[in-house]
Amino acid sequence: QVQLVESGGGSVQAGGSLRLSCVASGYTRSTYCMSWFRQAPGKEREGVAAISTGTGSTYYADSVKGRFTISRDNAKNTLYLQMDALNLDDTAMYYCAADPGWCATAVRALGPKTFRYWGQGTQVTVSS
Repeated sequence: QVQLVESGGGSVQAGGSLRLSCVASGYTRSTYCMSWFRQAPGKEREGVAAISTGTGSTYYADSVKGRFTISRDNAKNTLYLQMDALNLDDTAMYYCAADPGWCATAVRALGPKTFRYWGQGTQVTVSS
């Protein structure tokens, strides 16, 4: 059973930065698609960024391209999301997710229904 534990959320002013971390354990497969999702109150969960552990290929939602960077430290089994130039629309609960296999496409990588394992979430609040 894969377990995911997020950390790094908090409150920040618009224009600021945060780095989220997700420590993973219990891997049984050699390749996973790992993604960050977010969900704001009253809104659907949306994919933010994804990375294939096998190839390192990355995928980003248009709303965060150029501002967010996803990365992974294989030695530490840790997924990161560096968030820069944060704005009010980035306020949400952020979730780490993993699913066996390749990300392959942006639709698969950023689609919440295709992911089997989820963390508990970490809150990000951006204020003006």
